[in-house]
Amino acid sequence: MAKNIEPTLKLISRYLKLEKDEIFLIPEYQRSYSWTINQCDKLWQDIESFINSDANDPYFFGTIIVDCSITNKFSLIDGQQRTTTFLILLKALLMRLNIALKNITDDEDSERLKAGLKANRNKIMSLLYKAEAEDIPAMLKNKENTKGILILENNSINELFPDEVSKIVEADDFTEAEQGVHKIPRKQKDNKYTNHFRNFKFFFNKLFEKSDSQLNQFAKVFLEKCQVIEIRSWQIEQAITMFNSLNSTGMPLADADIISAQLYSNAGENKQEFNEQWERINKLASELNERKIANIDAILQQFMYINRATNLEYIKGTSVDVTTPGLRRYYTDLRKELLNHPKTLCDNFEKIAKTWDLIKDYPTVKLLLKYNENAKLYLASYLYRFELEEISQNVVDEICLCLLKIFVLLELVDAGYSSSKFKTFLFSENIKLVNKDISIKTIKKDFKDHINNNWEKGDIKKSIMGYDKNLLVYINEYLYSKAKNKPFNFSDNVNIEHIMPASGNNISIIRQDAGISTQEEFLSVVNQLGNKILLEEKINKSISNEWFKTKKQKSIHSKSGYKDSKYTIATSLTNYEKETWTKEDIEKATQKISERIVTFIFS
Repeated sequence: MAKNIEPTLKLISRYLKLEKDEIFLIPEYQRSYSWTINQCDKLWQDIESFINSDANDPYFFGTIIVDCSITNKFSLIDGQQRTTTFLILLKALLMRLNIALKNITDDEDSERLKAGLKANRNKIMSLLYKAEAEDIPAMLKNKENTKGILILENNSINELFPDEVSKIVEADDFTEAEQGVHKIPRKQKDNKYTNHFRNFKFFFNKLFEKSDSQLNQFAKVFLEKCQVIEIRSWQIEQAITMFNSLNSTGMPLADADIISAQLYSNAGENKQEFNEQWERINKLASELNERKIANIDAILQQFMYINRATNLEYIKGTSVDVTTPGLRRYYTDLRKELLNHPKTLCDNFEKIAKTWDLIKDYPTVKLLLKYNENAKLYLASYLYRFELEEISQNVVDEICLCLLKIFVLLELVDAGYSSSKFKTFLFSENIKLVNKDISIKTIKKDFKDHINNNWEKGDIKKSIMGYDKNLLVYINEYLYSKAKNKPFNFSDNVNIEHIMPASGNNISIIRQDAGISTQEEFLSVVNQLGNKILLEEKINKSISNEWFKTKKQKSIHSKSGYKDSKYTIATSLTNYEKETWTKEDIEKATQKISERIVTFIFS
């Protein structure tokens, strides 16, 4: 007969106490360790405030759900972030206690404090190394006796550093821990470390700010006055249900965590295959997220948009309902049958992730994604109709340019994405985007007709003439390069260069040379589109406040100039017929840009 749910109020020192053959387990479907110093600082402040309050009642750290369906393994369903952090804090505390005991004076006045420090050290060793009282002397004498004692096994397919806690717990001192943990490539300073080690270092440094007596008090309070409610379940399905419905004081559960848990539960005998595929998807999503392309939730959202459009789920008679359900509600309630086929659904997710990985460096994709996050939804929908090997830069360019027109308009008009001219149109068009039987020619015509029926060229041109932000500088560079049959691309750290400087030591003279008499007039002119171009960061730093004639020189050797740029407009300015860049030049350039962009939008 299955056991009932068993909730128990436990001190931290009791909750973390394991028998020799017991371990905490982070299951496959759990999220990676995501607590940062912000959460650890909040935890620290909570403990400090509790200590300073001199309260008699224990401090409560929330509820932890444990699945006990596997003998001697306590699978952390809700509370893995806190449990991991507790272990990291305990290790930092143990190291600090060892240092205090090593340096404390051996006299009668210190005897009581020394006894307290030893008692707390031994208690922590009993938790981190499952040590009985008789084990501790041998462990203190030979640190090798603390190696290889597993307390937390991390099987999460989302965790890139599953052994990090063990490396920290096994380390003899801070230096050994720092040397043993994972270093993230191409990251500098503390950013090269994982969250595990950064949080460990935070606690270690905080504990060093305490005197020996304060340290003793902190250890005693944390171990003997801080509590959790541990809820034990002996059925995995029951634990998953609680995982879906209960989240206590830890990090909010991401939608992808909930969905992956149910997919895992439904995978049956194919759980290992599911784990491997989900790990691939999550790893690729993490890499894409580094580039600000898509995270795992975004990929699930994009498939939701694709599936809703394919099945006409938001068509109500002749109208389009743009109300969008949340991911969790869609996958676990409205279309919960999708979760009954983990392999099929994961194939769809993986296809979307691989498509983004394929196109992430295409210039028109980078350009489109500059404008609005929602553009990703419709680009993903259209490309989903293709197999990966069918996707070329030409295929991508055609749809990107359609979407660019509508999202450039969104940048220019006094309306938000949620207005009917944008969201309702795009929702309606998405039904065609996912349908491989509808040609790109038809889609292009839809966009052209919609734009010409809803906006006037004159109004848009006027908006461009008065535009003083930076996003349109990118589309102008693209259109100019295309007209000149020059390649177009841009780096992530490209700068927006003001041809007439916006500041600098020479600005008053430059302003005078440009025919600008007042500060008010200068501010209205200097930020016009005609005064802005794309330029490499290094070149911009070198010449940003120089005179125009210096920037455009072809012969200067001491510093870079427009001649050294890869951007078409910058290099074309080296052939400009004048040595000065005046108000009239800016207005003339802005006029040309407005005509160029209007022609693009309405074509």
